Amino acid sequence: MTTIKSSYKGDLRTSATHVASDNTIITDAPVDNNGKGEAFSPTDLVCAALGSCMMTIMGILANRSGINIEGMEIETKKIMAAEPRRISEIVLNFKMPAHGYTDKEKAMLEAAARTCPVALSLHPDIKQTISFVY
Repeated sequence: MTTIKSSYKGDLRTSATHVASDNTIITDAPVDNNGKGEAFSPTDLVCAALGSCMMTIMGILANRSGINIEGMEIETKKIMAAEPRRISEIVLNFKMPAHGYTDKEKAMLEAAARTCPVALSLHPDIKQTISFVY
């Protein structure tokens, strides 16, 4: 069964619809690559997917272990390389809520983030720089 249906809308814009939920997202090429920059670029979505996946896997662990991570946030920075144009590094800065995590809980949460499916699926040449602020 198809997971996503995508179409090219012209002017370097695409739309992608999640078949099961009918949610749609659009992308634009970034301004520095001939686009309008009015929406996430495809490479922005890769970075957002990494952060969302990390938070989701941390959430699964947290639910199972009785750890409160509600209010957790990530600031993400995408660094591009040229020749060929590609993502060279994704910097993720986790801002954890002040819930007094134990060292064991911190280690569990950080390990969960680093082993999410998106993190493990990205090419090893894409540097993943991850920090946690408690």
